[in-house]
Amino acid sequence: MTIQLLKTDATNKDFQKLVELLDRELATIDGDDHTFYHQFNGIDQLKYVIIAYQDQKPVSCGAFKVLDKQTVEIKRMYTLKNYRGSGLASKVLAALEDWANNLSFTRCRLETGVRQPDAIRLYTKNNYQPIENYGQYLGIENSKCFEKIL
Repeated sequence: MTIQLLKTDATNKDFQKLVELLDRELATIDGDDHTFYHQFNGIDQLKYVIIAYQDQKPVSCGAFKVLDKQTVEIKRMYTLKNYRGSGLASKVLAALEDWANNLSFTRCRLETGVRQPDAIRLYTKNNYQPIENYGQYLGIENSKCFEKIL
């Protein structure tokens, strides 16, 4: 079982396929709220993408976008269902953090939904601290925001 991490951007077809699966899953989880969240999850501007390949199959991904001079926002984290629980998402997240740190960013932020306990566990396990909702998530009850200082 060989794991490879690829640095790429949103033009990568494997990333686009994984995001399509993510969006389908989120549409089910978010229900009526999906349209609100979906508007903030376009990928065409994402320049920093990590894809995890297991035995050359794309199985997990994540990305970040720049919020300000110090801060990036983690976006589009997803792992195929059959590969969850194996630590792949943590590897992708760590690679994103390292990449951001190498580009001189000092903070990662992210938003996830209260209906996504697995995502919340992933972020808390990786030392993300709950913060007040920020930006477009201010006042949104189903959003939970986190931050990690790199």
